[in-house]
Amino acid sequence: MLQIVVETENWERHVRPSAEQLADLVRRVGGEDDRFLVLQRVPDRPNVFAQIWHENGGPYSVEHRAGDRQFETSTPDLNAVITVLTGWANDDAGWDGALAWEPLDLPAAPEVPPLDLADDELRQLEDRVRAELAGGYTSRVKLAELAEEYLVDGDRRPVSPEQARALADRLWVERVEQQSAWQGETDPERITRAFAALDGSGITARENFTCCRTCGQDEIGAEAAPGARGFVYFHNQCTEHAAAGHGLTLLYGGFDGTADTTTAIGDEVVAAVRAVGLTADWDRDPNRTITVTLDWRRRLVG
Repeated sequence: MLQIVVETENWERHVRPSAEQLADLVRRVGGEDDRFLVLQRVPDRPNVFAQIWHENGGPYSVEHRAGDRQFETSTPDLNAVITVLTGWANDDAGWDGALAWEPLDLPAAPEVPPLDLADDELRQLEDRVRAELAGGYTSRVKLAELAEEYLVDGDRRPVSPEQARALADRLWVERVEQQSAWQGETDPERITRAFAALDGSGITARENFTCCRTCGQDEIGAEAAPGARGFVYFHNQCTEHAAAGHGLTLLYGGFDGTADTTTAIGDEVVAAVRAVGLTADWDRDPNRTITVTLDWRRRLVG
């Protein structure tokens, strides 16, 4: 799998596609509402991306950026575009050599004024942003939105959009550097593996799903594939609880609403969690949640 995320004009999001899937996406580009692709690395980095634009009958416009330098080129050669983007995704030496690039004359980035916050407010803001980063499901865009809105009080908006983006990017990079020291599969990645197995066996499994239990119970049915027998999920508050070191709560049930089906679903969930090497505590009471003991270190994607 390529360590990238690909986003399309029609709001598709492809996380860690294969080289073949990336090539298929490039070949597809050109139709109405499907004229561009934006590629970012995993984890995302500020001002690092590649992108293409193509309309049927025209050449491919290709750009890439690293820091404060951005380059562009244009070519009718589909295969060259696929080669370049795949090389960029792999960070291959000389990946850009198949095309001739011109630097873009970018305007100087405006200076962002420092935050005018009391020490305790700044500490509260940074703590809240770091907590969101620890959860691991956010993006730089969502993180900046959180930073901008967190201290709003009536008409007082002490953090501008530019200041919020700067703060979010600084703390994002800080977290990315921290996670670079992590070795091997982490416990949240084991949860993802267990949920993928459950989802493939007829149990609708969703991570960080909705804001709370009430919303989760209301909305999980809409996620079910035809023939799904039951569900398991954890919501945003569960994620925050796990990231704070208190274990992960799993909510589950059967779509027929019976206690017997709910218990059977719970048994399958516990078995799947234990199969990936994690500890799941549950007394088989269908009215009680499942608790997973784990070290919550979820790698950022973006």
